[in-house]
Amino acid sequence: MAVFVSPVSGIGAYFMLETSETDKVYENRLDCQSDLSDSISKLNARSKLLVIREAPQTLLPKLFKAWKISHLVFEKDTDAYARGRDREVMKLAKDAGVEVVIKVGRTLYDPDELVKHNGGKPTMSITQVEQAGAKIGGIARPIPAPNSLPDPGDTTTDFEQEQPPQEPDYNASQRDGIETSYANLAGPNGDFAVPTMEELGLKIATTPHRGGETNALLALDKVIDDEDYTATFEKPKTVPTAFAPQATTLLSPHMHFGSLSCREFYWRAQDVVDKYKGKASKPPVSLTGQLLFRDMYFGAQAQLGWMFGQTVGNSHCRFIPWHLRSKVDAKSGLITGEYTIDSEEAEDYYQRWKYGRTGFPWIDAVMRQLRYEGWIHHLARHAVACFLTRGGCYIDWERGAEVFEEWLIDHEAACNIGNWQWLSCTAFYAQFYRCYSPIAFPQKTDKNGDFVRHFVPELKDFPAKYIYEPWRAPIQDQRRAGCVIKGNGTEGETDGLKIYPKPMFDFSERRTVCIEGVKNAYHVKLYGDNPKVLDGTWRELFPDEAEGPTEGKREEIAGEVEHGAANGDMKIRKGVDVENGDMGVDEDEGEAAEHGGETKGGDEEGKRKKRARGQGTLDEHFRPGKVRKKKK
Repeated sequence: MAVFVSPVSGIGAYFMLETSETDKVYENRLDCQSDLSDSISKLNARSKLLVIREAPQTLLPKLFKAWKISHLVFEKDTDAYARGRDREVMKLAKDAGVEVVIKVGRTLYDPDELVKHNGGKPTMSITQVEQAGAKIGGIARPIPAPNSLPDPGDTTTDFEQEQPPQEPDYNASQRDGIETSYANLAGPNGDFAVPTMEELGLKIATTPHRGGETNALLALDKVIDDEDYTATFEKPKTVPTAFAPQATTLLSPHMHFGSLSCREFYWRAQDVVDKYKGKASKPPVSLTGQLLFRDMYFGAQAQLGWMFGQTVGNSHCRFIPWHLRSKVDAKSGLITGEYTIDSEEAEDYYQRWKYGRTGFPWIDAVMRQLRYEGWIHHLARHAVACFLTRGGCYIDWERGAEVFEEWLIDHEAACNIGNWQWLSCTAFYAQFYRCYSPIAFPQKTDKNGDFVRHFVPELKDFPAKYIYEPWRAPIQDQRRAGCVIKGNGTEGETDGLKIYPKPMFDFSERRTVCIEGVKNAYHVKLYGDNPKVLDGTWRELFPDEAEGPTEGKREEIAGEVEHGAANGDMKIRKGVDVENGDMGVDEDEGEAAEHGGETKGGDEEGKRKKRARGQGTLDEHFRPGKVRKKKK
């Protein structure tokens, strides 16, 4: 019996129309598909990646029959959306008599196995990952690529195409042309070619970072060739202000798109460490430790499912009454993609943060780099996430996660959600009083402000002593630098001078407000699955004057009535500064990781541990009587 192999990729509406992604994300995805297709053709000139313009749920039953398919092989995906899709596909295959083969390759360990060997609980710390991993067994080494491939079988598509509805198109803002990818099942030329940006109607991408396995392996080789860098790498000690080149590997987009095997990365790094003569770094801060962090988040998501991506209904996410909270569907319990504007000031903070107009040059530079390149350094992500949530704006972490989901080229749902929960101190990490200063933190590695000068060019000629606080510069210095500090960032030029906004608030004051707000929430001790969170009566536990939408006694369940029983005019919208002398940087990821971050499900849950002098303890912030309950 002849054996045929048909490498197929289906284009469904979920990624094309229903999920907001930037041109940079699409470009990287197309890079990967093109490179994979070329690699297949090198093994067999008669074969390539067959990109079919239809969703797998409707396409595969027709292919099973038309192409006489006997086996369907795909990679396991534990993302919440993918679980439902793959269950449907497996049922379709079973009904058609097609054998399904599922392989694990996206993570070091099978996330479901991590959960199983963690007592059926989500993995909330690196220690839990390591302990569960030890029970599973060693991390498998990658298998070599094949050196040949059979011919493809019959590839005729004489069946009707099921096209998705073109509205709503959440990527309309990314297009400057007409999206024609669904005009023909096999593409415009009928040859199953990888789509082009033009076919998708997308704008030319601005990122310098390109995808594909060829690029991924070259980048990995460069990292591994530097044995000292590979063996002694410590993520918290890398430089967030470095650019062209960056201070980290920038391999995360390749792992997201599957153009680099995480096991290939792990074992090539580990082999260097094993042979290294000096003192090598160790997890969680080492290169291999970063991959374990990734598995930790995948394990948490695998157990919690859709609820992992939101506060309401999430058993392991602390409830904090942030501004701009997500609207939740009363029937499904899932967030709807809309949020409540309980404060016009908070909405202004959010929009200025998102588009790099806060008046804090470091924050603005990072957000502009993100929007332009689709990538920012790990610690830069920490800084802007802390600033939006517990370190300045007191805005729901879900708003920030949505922006990162749209703009990051390395966006992994599990990692993005997990990192935002970590930085907002709602899960994984609990030292909320340790904040990143938007002034002192970047000065540690870039006193001259070169990073700011590059990404906020209106400030490029400011003296170094004012580069992170330009509002302090005398007006004559501002004029000499060709930029005046005024307004909220919506103005253009004035008298031939560029304009950069004033800071949108006093950071020290806002930091204090945020810490008090989070302290209150920690004292109340609610998690997302608490009945009071689910029925809206959580407000009874917070003083009216507390930060956030705490007025009144009850928040109505969105979906029945709009949020804001106490504030009927609420709107719905889619979709040094530190006391401890360390300049507000929570560098020791290992500390929280090893002790479970003192969050629900961590290794040290229920235990109290003294912290280093000058750092303070959580217990010191929790004194009886600090938070009073409303009268019923």
